[in-house]
Amino acid sequence: MFCRDCVVLTHKCLPLHSIREWTGAFWVQTCLKDLGLVIQLGHQPGSVCYLPKPPHSDDFLIINNNGIHPVTLRFCGCETADTHVQQLLRHRLFPASTDRPRTAATFSMLEEYHLLSLESKVSSYHYYAALARRNNNTGLTPSKDRYKHFMRIVREWRHLKMLKRAGRGHDPAGVDNTKEGECAVLCPACPHPGKNLPDDWDKVPTDKEWLYALSIAIDANFRLKRRLSSKDSVDPSLSRGWSYFVEELSYKLYSSEHSNTRQEKSACSSHDAINGADTKNSVGLAATGTGSVCCARHETKLAGGVGDLQKGERYVNMDYLFFSALRGTAVKCVNVSYDIVCQWERHLWERMLTLPFTLHFPFTERKVTTFVPKFHLPAHVAECQWKYTFNYIKGAARTDGEAPERGWSTLNAASSSTKEMGPGHRRDVLDDLMGDSNWKKRIGLGETILRKIIEAIPERNEHKEDFYESDQSLSARYAKQLAKWKTEVEAWEHDRSRPNPFEGKSASFTQASIRLQLANDEAKRAMESNVLPIHLEISPSILISMGIDFEDQQRRLHADSGKLGLHATDQQKARMQERTNALVRHIEAWANVQVIYIPGVASIRARSLVNFKSALRPQDFNLWLPSALQRQVPCDTRLEEIEWKLRFGQAHDALNELRQALRSRSYMLCFKDWFLRGQGANTRARNCLKSVDTKIDSSAVKYRTAHGALLALSLLLGKVGWMNSLRPLENEDIRAMTAGTNDCPTEGRRRLSWIWLVCGYSESDAEQDGDEGLQDAIRIEWCKIRARAHRWAEEVDLLFEEQRRMLQFLRWEANWWSDRQSRGLTNDPAVDEGLKAYALRQAALRVELGKYFTRTWCDTEKYSELGDDGRCMFENDLGRSLQPRMY
Repeated sequence: MFCRDCVVLTHKCLPLHSIREWTGAFWVQTCLKDLGLVIQLGHQPGSVCYLPKPPHSDDFLIINNNGIHPVTLRFCGCETADTHVQQLLRHRLFPASTDRPRTAATFSMLEEYHLLSLESKVSSYHYYAALARRNNNTGLTPSKDRYKHFMRIVREWRHLKMLKRAGRGHDPAGVDNTKEGECAVLCPACPHPGKNLPDDWDKVPTDKEWLYALSIAIDANFRLKRRLSSKDSVDPSLSRGWSYFVEELSYKLYSSEHSNTRQEKSACSSHDAINGADTKNSVGLAATGTGSVCCARHETKLAGGVGDLQKGERYVNMDYLFFSALRGTAVKCVNVSYDIVCQWERHLWERMLTLPFTLHFPFTERKVTTFVPKFHLPAHVAECQWKYTFNYIKGAARTDGEAPERGWSTLNAASSSTKEMGPGHRRDVLDDLMGDSNWKKRIGLGETILRKIIEAIPERNEHKEDFYESDQSLSARYAKQLAKWKTEVEAWEHDRSRPNPFEGKSASFTQASIRLQLANDEAKRAMESNVLPIHLEISPSILISMGIDFEDQQRRLHADSGKLGLHATDQQKARMQERTNALVRHIEAWANVQVIYIPGVASIRARSLVNFKSALRPQDFNLWLPSALQRQVPCDTRLEEIEWKLRFGQAHDALNELRQALRSRSYMLCFKDWFLRGQGANTRARNCLKSVDTKIDSSAVKYRTAHGALLALSLLLGKVGWMNSLRPLENEDIRAMTAGTNDCPTEGRRRLSWIWLVCGYSESDAEQDGDEGLQDAIRIEWCKIRARAHRWAEEVDLLFEEQRRMLQFLRWEANWWSDRQSRGLTNDPAVDEGLKAYALRQAALRVELGKYFTRTWCDTEKYSELGDDGRCMFENDLGRSLQPRMY
């Protein structure tokens, strides 16, 4: 507590502190201005202030972090003094106007609000309202309203920060010499000829051109609307397309000239973005949304690639933004991702000719590859799903194309405040937000690329091993077909107009054919249960094969009897009893012959006190085949060899049945989801699916039984190597070709179940009487396994290339800033010193950022060469060393 004079004296260097006065009973708010404090602004260095001259004093409002403060300012009145604006800026006070300013904001407050608006998207209205409440939260003594002044100051602050960080203050020609897109923050990992590409990048072989391709993604966002308030003549932008928003005058002129152009309807799925583009509700809106072009791999917005949509996602707008973003691009290959690319690319180059000549792209000299983002791809028709997928096309690596969606998520938080702004103010704010997002992406690329490498290298190795294994497994049975498939897929990768190897060529399933197949299976099963295949002379092979058939009939009878339930009809019970009686008679006749070949079986059955007459259920009767006997009694080795061969064939038959049933179920599920509506149709489909599921279960049990018998016989006969192809069947192995495990549900990470690699046909059998549908499915899956291995290998190569590009780009940018220190020199030594210091500081920042990235990636090459154990230890160390960064 101090007296009035002491408070003024102690606050001569702290003029914006909040002061309270003790009334004798409580504290009341006051200010230093009322206590007599006058802020004397300093003089120009080397000048002299003549005190006898009457000082010029003004009443000011200064907006600070802790409120809005009325102050008295005394400007220097010397003849050599700076202007009032310069005097304010030298004291870190930003004036609201250049003509007799009466309001200013402190630099510290502007820096705080700027960061808050970038991180939390707080609106200027709410921030200013909070500052006003810091002075008085009752509303009894409100301060003068300076909200409009605050808005003007903040807007100018954003703009000047953008120009300063882009080096525009170092241009001798001044700010007006700024070119379109020159203030944008570039992505250092993208290819920039002359900045981060090798000198011979344009002379690499054709199969390596993808390594220097520019990957971009196009999308529209309808949450970033703008209401119909103000206009460009009243509220122009402070820049003219210098950052991310395209130059507005030319853009709107072209849009208005082609506003009546009708957009053709979608020939693919019913995309609302296409069919509803001309009917988008725009009542009360000046902009229905925003379109953008960004980097598909690093999510940074491209310079000149953002613009407002006047109606909907029309080609008129998106074409202009696309070619504006590509203006000046010298790369030979461009990968374009767009969720409606299948329709947009039609007549694209014809539409380009209507654009201004400066936006024309030399498409005949460049290679443009189009994609549909992975998340949006299932909404397209089947043809698009193999024609535009990132998973199959060479050079796509592991790009997903969904970068715009992730970028919109950060901008959408500002949509509620920007939709009420004027056109120029809104563009300036969104430019600032996108520039901040690009900068955060840049400084975060070190950890991002490192984590991608740690993920990609094990995936590359695993999928490479899968491809090698499938190649080896199929080459023994499909040698000629495999060579043909390889030729076809390489030809398609070179020229996508060639026949697509990922497209099925055999006749597709129909629901009627599947029902017919199930009916035929039931008829065959009924015939087998009624026909008695026993003759007077039974050879050993017939004996064992009949025993295996009876074993299969026991399983079917057990399954069918379990389906009867508690309320079966008499007719159902009668049919089941007739089947039971028939099976008992068949087993009785077979068991009498079995004793002739294996006499010891009679003693085993006698000890178990169970025979075919005393057994209540024939499915419980133990047949005691050689695999079950395990030489408990003497058994002819020839019988064991016969059973081994028959069981080997049975295992392959079971796998063939299992694969066929899985393919049927996959088709039926797709057919049900796409075409069936209503309770009745879905009920019938579910009943059909239950029949297929039953067949899948029975085939799995049949295989496991055969595998168990093979395992037992292999110990007796010394059989080895057979388990390389016929493995134990786990529940997770029973999945369709197009289905992944729970850990790898997506196409790019999916691991093919081993059951699809064991075909059970020799090459001659496959050519003569093999299942063409199965061969077609195997061909497609082999192509997918190959594509997954190649995409992950490309991802690893591309990540290491992006590392190199980033370091080279930062070196180039550091040299660029170092060269700026001698640019823009003025007649003021203080200004020249500031220009030089800022340029050197920016150059040093790039050097330090490059060193940080180098330290982050120092062990990535070693990690690529480590084994699984070494990589696991490396990942554990990484998890402890990398902590979330705050920007």
